Amino acid sequence: MTDLSARAKFATAMLRTAATLSRVSGRGDGSVIGGRVGLTIEPRLLSMLASGRRVALISGTNGKTTTTRFTAAALEAAGPVATNSFGANMPTGHTTALAKARDAVNCVLEVDEHYLPQLLNDATPQVVALLNLSRDQLDRAMEVSGLAAKWREALSQAPDVPLIANADDPWVTWAAGASNNVTWVAGGQRWQEDSWVCPQCGKHLDRYGEFWRCVACGLTRPSPSWTIDGDVVVAPDGTRVPLDLRLPGQVNRANAATALAVASAFGVDMAAAGPRLTSVTSVAGRYAVVRRDGRRVRLLLSKNPAGWLEAFDMLEPRCPVVLALNAREVDGFDTSWIYDVDFSPVHGRRVLAIGDRRMDLAVRLQVNGIDFEVVEDISAAIEAVPPGDLEVIANYTAFQDIRAEFDRVN
Repeated sequence: MTDLSARAKFATAMLRTAATLSRVSGRGDGSVIGGRVGLTIEPRLLSMLASGRRVALISGTNGKTTTTRFTAAALEAAGPVATNSFGANMPTGHTTALAKARDAVNCVLEVDEHYLPQLLNDATPQVVALLNLSRDQLDRAMEVSGLAAKWREALSQAPDVPLIANADDPWVTWAAGASNNVTWVAGGQRWQEDSWVCPQCGKHLDRYGEFWRCVACGLTRPSPSWTIDGDVVVAPDGTRVPLDLRLPGQVNRANAATALAVASAFGVDMAAAGPRLTSVTSVAGRYAVVRRDGRRVRLLLSKNPAGWLEAFDMLEPRCPVVLALNAREVDGFDTSWIYDVDFSPVHGRRVLAIGDRRMDLAVRLQVNGIDFEVVEDISAAIEAVPPGDLEVIANYTAFQDIRAEFDRVN
């Protein structure tokens, strides 16, 4: 790590002060306001804090928070890690994460997919992990094709930065094609509705399970070096790393495989890294279990069609499910995306709809032929079901509302 200038040291001190005041006053964890203060004083602070350190960037539409947390856990086998693995994934949050752990040589930063080009320039990463690209909040974000093109252009300006990329996602494959140094992971892509056409030529893609190819231009799924065999990750040299994850779903096994690939790029031994993934039991409230009034309530966060598909895969058999939908600024105001979600996996369960836009959700469920009940809030939903397990799937602000309610009562 390089020494900071006097201005940068002052900016770092003010960053920490602002973050602390934010936490003490109950306004948040301080990551955003702290970084904003620091960057206002010294606009180059992020680059200065990253200089001389080994930085991994984790980006994609879905799964980046969990993958960042897995990666940080794996890298802790080699010592302290600076990370923003609890959510603040824009430059203000990155700056705060690096400032709070100045002694950590290894750094893992979750990056909002729109900010990846900036972080490639500012953080001089040792490795970049690209998870997936799918539609997300299209009333305020660009189309998948535009974002993939933005990634490809940025990566073409840094062609030698090592990438860990999802071979199963055609958009990620095409974007990563600008690089000279890619390690491919079988990261999965159950949601395929955004990738039926070739990113390179626009022709129809032939798909057979995870395999895909374009017969027109020849763009084809690369052969992955990191694969998943049940509950085992298979490394390029054939080493088999058993997974004993506390997080559910096939998607989290894929996230774990990416995390191990990043740790391997940092030189961490897999025998030491693998068991550390077991320590990840909840990520910023995701997958948390709350017990209330004889009910065991598990919280799942899903913000877009691909996320809801994966959440359905995680549901315990037969137990009731609460679906929560808001449409505030950070969610995106347009709820039409719920018509891209196939709700048939919850057919036959007891389904309760809550949230600011629960009536939008009710109409969608009716169209899908799902029996449901509309209730006022999470407390009413819990009272409506008998004691036992209850699953909750919520988009971003609905998820935060539910967490706040549980914190208030408990």
